[in-house]
Amino acid sequence: MFITCDQILCHFIGDFFLQSDWVGLNKYNKFIVALAHACWYTLPFIFLTINPWALLTICLTHAIIDHYKLAAYISWAKNWLSPVRPKPWKSCCFTGNDPERPLWISVWLNIIVDNVTHIIINGAAIYYFG
Repeated sequence: MFITCDQILCHFIGDFFLQSDWVGLNKYNKFIVALAHACWYTLPFIFLTINPWALLTICLTHAIIDHYKLAAYISWAKNWLSPVRPKPWKSCCFTGNDPERPLWISVWLNIIVDNVTHIIINGAAIYYFG
C-alpha cells in the first residue's frame, strides 16, 4: 500500500510534535533551520523503514518544501485548472490563493496542500525504496 496510517502518524508526529514554534517561524528564512527541522521530522520514519534512500528522500524533500514554501506554488498552479485564470503570482504569493479569499481559508488550504504533498512524497519514498 502506498500511504498507510502509520506513515501519516509519523508525519504528524514529526511535523507538529517535534517542531518548536521558533523553528516554525524561522525555517522559511534560513535553510539550515529547515534542514534541522527536516532531520527531526524524519526520526519517526525510522520505525517504518531503515532504507537510507527513503529516509534521505523524506528529509531533503521536507526541508525543500518547507523552506521554499512550495505549497503556495502548488496552490497557485492548481488554480490554472479552473476556467477562470488565477490572479498574477505577485498578488497571490503569500498562500498561493486569491488575496480576496478570506485569509483563514487561504491559510488552511495552504496547510492542507503542504501536508498532503509531504504525505504523498513520504509514501512514495517508503513504497519505492522500502
